[in-house]
Amino acid sequence: MTDELDRLKAEMARATPAPDADRKAENIALAMKNFDRAQGSADTARPKSNRFWIGVKTMTTLLTSRSGLTATTGLVAVGLLMVTPGGRDIFTPPADLSVSEAVVETDVEEPMVLAEPAIAPPLLQRSPTEGRHALGGDMVASGLAEIQSMAPPRIMPAPDDVVVMAPPDTEAFANEDPNPVKITAEDPVSTFSIDVDTAAYAVVRNSLTQGTLPPPEAVRVEEMINYFPYAYPAPEGDAPFRPTVSLGQTPWNPDTQLLHVALQGAQVTERPPLNLVFLIDTSGSMQDPDKLPLLQQSLRLMLPELRPEDEVAIVTYAGSAGLVLPPTQATDTGAISAALNGLSAGGSTAGQAGLEQAYATANAMAAEGEVTRVLLATDGDFNVGLSDPGALEDFIARERDSGTYLSVLGFGRGNLDDATMQALAQNGNGQAAYIDTLSEARKVLVDQLTGALFPIADDVKIQIEFNPAQVAEYRLIGYETRALSRTDFNDDRVDAGEIGAGHSVTAIYEITP
Repeated sequence: MTDELDRLKAEMARATPAPDADRKAENIALAMKNFDRAQGSADTARPKSNRFWIGVKTMTTLLTSRSGLTATTGLVAVGLLMVTPGGRDIFTPPADLSVSEAVVETDVEEPMVLAEPAIAPPLLQRSPTEGRHALGGDMVASGLAEIQSMAPPRIMPAPDDVVVMAPPDTEAFANEDPNPVKITAEDPVSTFSIDVDTAAYAVVRNSLTQGTLPPPEAVRVEEMINYFPYAYPAPEGDAPFRPTVSLGQTPWNPDTQLLHVALQGAQVTERPPLNLVFLIDTSGSMQDPDKLPLLQQSLRLMLPELRPEDEVAIVTYAGSAGLVLPPTQATDTGAISAALNGLSAGGSTAGQAGLEQAYATANAMAAEGEVTRVLLATDGDFNVGLSDPGALEDFIARERDSGTYLSVLGFGRGNLDDATMQALAQNGNGQAAYIDTLSEARKVLVDQLTGALFPIADDVKIQIEFNPAQVAEYRLIGYETRALSRTDFNDDRVDAGEIGAGHSVTAIYEITP
């Protein structure tokens, strides 16, 4: 064995070209020039991307220089043993690698691209029989000769239209411009629909947890405020609500005051049987860990909160919709959990087919004196069927008249379609929540389950009239997407929000006395 190693070392020494002092000096000078140009560039984070094949090309270029050969002869000798099953050339990139994708990450100011998409041939092509022989001097010499014969790809600055960037962010959020200041003498009445959703708070928290600021349009102030409990006094007797009004100093403006208007809903001790249909998005966009896997864990948390008289069904939608679990007693947690565990992500998002299947299943489960609900869990990416929010609103509005309400749970980021989920929940007489952790799932599906699925009042509108003698100006903080006209207050055809058992609603006005 020692003799073989000695012969290998001798062959490698003979095959190694003598160092070129001039070339070495040129390389050092070029490296220092690039280093000087790169100073200060660390302030901007470089994009993260997979550059495996580009790294292979760069390595091949380095190997063609004399200094590179001297420094890496041992590495090449080992690298020559890399033969894939079937003889595939590991140095040839995938066929779909285009020149525009061949961007070399460097620390210089200008991105660099490889001008030629093709690269040199493999170092060695050997049969499986040859691969079993010991590595001899002739093989090393021939391999090095082949490397030296490779023409390195030319490097040139990237054109101006070549941009390295992260994958596109297709998130969409429902929001409007902030409410303006109103002059009381001109417009004394403020009217809006209540909002007990909490999705905006969870999305904002998720962004901050990830170390980024949330998109401005994702911040709906009323959902930030209503995320927390405030221990308002409970209604007395048979009253469904109890209002609470308070006035305090504005922290950011010594000349104004904050008016808190709150409604506390009554708790319920007895509730009717529940028919619950899980409508689960299993499309390809749901495969991330914070989507379908988290969704499955979250819904399992909910099962112990159901009662023996409750029923559960599961409908999924991807390329097409399907009934995964027929109506099943809530006590059969084994069958329900098994159906959840068997879900996997793949295919496009057939939102219309899923909604139609879920409502058909819910209507078949409904009975007199029972509550029937569809709980949609999705990232909101509808791309097959009813993808227009207006068409979705009309479809859901027609179905809610049957008494089956729709609530929406959002999962994941990057393609979160909050705008569609808000439209579905508002028109389905349900609530919208965003779940990014199991703690949030417990809050929504365990702690607040009764309030989410058992409303005590539908179409709740609030109207406040300010006295011009006491209040000069006012503005409602938040509720931009829930604004109503003055005449909408008494118009039963205008839909508004629902309040669940035990829920509270808080609205804040900034007023100028």
